[in-house]
Amino acid sequence: MEYLSDPWLAATMLGAGVLAGFINTLAGGGGLLILPLLMLSGMGAALANGTMRVSVLIQSVEAVRQFNRRGTMPFAALPAILVPCLLGTLVGALAAAYLPEAILKPVLLTTLVAVALIMVIKPNQMSPAAHETPLTPGQSVPGWLGLFFAGAYGGFVQAGVGFVLIAVLVGQLRYDMLRGNALKLAITGSFTVLALVIFVARGQVAWLPGLLVAAGSLLGVRLGVGFAHRVSPVVLKRILLVMVLVVCLAAALKG
Repeated sequence: MEYLSDPWLAATMLGAGVLAGFINTLAGGGGLLILPLLMLSGMGAALANGTMRVSVLIQSVEAVRQFNRRGTMPFAALPAILVPCLLGTLVGALAAAYLPEAILKPVLLTTLVAVALIMVIKPNQMSPAAHETPLTPGQSVPGWLGLFFAGAYGGFVQAGVGFVLIAVLVGQLRYDMLRGNALKLAITGSFTVLALVIFVARGQVAWLPGLLVAAGSLLGVRLGVGFAHRVSPVVLKRILLVMVLVVCLAAALKG
């Protein structure tokens, strides 16, 4: 993986980071593109899974900063929400870090395709009533369990976890889509820190490609926030599905 000596590969990583940051800010699912792309570049599944977390963390921090500037980040709700999420993350990240490579690659690719298909076939149509007061995880058993599952899934594979979080935050805890999306990004950044520590300890992070993708994702986040009200998430999801299927197939066929 000669990222410095191969300008085309470096440019691809940067471009993919821009697209992933843009998609994650508007709808979620940018990791569905990054993970198989890293595997296609020559990384094993475990290394790609850990490396992807570098860009996820950086783009999450930037997105939270952008939402906070607009006054739509409900920080007060975060502590109670993060408890079940981080417990789940610990379980998921440990499973991903220690599973044998021969098992991890097909599990990751199959999961990515399944999430991409669900994302298009059953888009989130939930809409809490106006002025409905959001619930805390302690007030909703399904909400607490959903956050734990989201953390476990995010710790294991990360890609597409935003849709799981939105389903819980909006569908169970009754946040509106704007604040639910802001919380989703804050939660993602928080459990990515825990997951990244585990992957770094296991030597499963390639910093240069991770930072290349992260640099692109910063631009993508800023573009995504700026154009959030002009881009149709449905169109993005359909385009993403095609890209995911192509890249996952190529990664699966690569020897």
